[in-house]
Amino acid sequence: MKFAFFGTDEFAVHVLETLKTRGIIPSLVIATPDKPKGRKLILTPPPVKVWAQQQHIELLQPEQLKDAAFVEQLQQYEWDFFLVAAYGKIIPESIINIPAHGTLNIHPSLLPLLRGPSPVATAILSNTKQTGVSLMKIDEKMDHGPIIAQQTLAITDWPERDELEKDCAIIGATLLADNISNYLTGILVPKAQDDTRATYCHMITKDMGHIDLTNDPYTNWRKIQALHGWPGTWFFVQHNEKQIRVSIRKAHYQDNVLTIETVVPEGKKEMLYSDFLRGI
Repeated sequence: MKFAFFGTDEFAVHVLETLKTRGIIPSLVIATPDKPKGRKLILTPPPVKVWAQQQHIELLQPEQLKDAAFVEQLQQYEWDFFLVAAYGKIIPESIINIPAHGTLNIHPSLLPLLRGPSPVATAILSNTKQTGVSLMKIDEKMDHGPIIAQQTLAITDWPERDELEKDCAIIGATLLADNISNYLTGILVPKAQDDTRATYCHMITKDMGHIDLTNDPYTNWRKIQALHGWPGTWFFVQHNEKQIRVSIRKAHYQDNVLTIETVVPEGKKEMLYSDFLRGI
């Protein structure tokens, strides 16, 4: 199999690592460009770029996917398929139709449910207890193409988002490994989605991380789990005529009680929430 992989973040790295254990390795990796990060705005490579360099796999980081030179570069080879996993940009038709068997996508939801950019976070926020992963063939519409394979993931207790994303990535890569041969030989025919059942999720924004501790504790806890990492969650405390922003790092929920374990008060290091409360 000759395929190129489009991906950017840790979800994509988990996909690649799982495929590697099955002997499925891309000939080319396409990642988004390096971006400035942190307070010092240090130019930082995406996780997939680091992985590709460690594996000595050819890497491309186009600024624009519609760039004619980039499209022509892809057209120089005979590809069986492209695989997309958490790339972060919409793949244009000029690219998805290049491979002989089209472009596939690992999407962490049971499509047509939760089409869009934040299916894992949205599943946690909305308390969707039964979610899963879909392997689909991309068409010109967002998360609309026919399904090659799906696997359900039943949730009993919500983990942090990055943990759930890792589980979904491993499941998605396994679906690809288990089904790709039958797909390429035509034994497995993708099945169209039922558009009448479609639901949608939206981009996670930074302002979503603000929490009112007087709200429902279970809703707040799911928000902490869903937004773990970025943008994170925080609340404000009034102290000495000053409003202090306090970021939540760790919390748990049990018996209808939300217990905050560790926090990072504005301008300070991570500490136990109980120590923070004593300090004010």
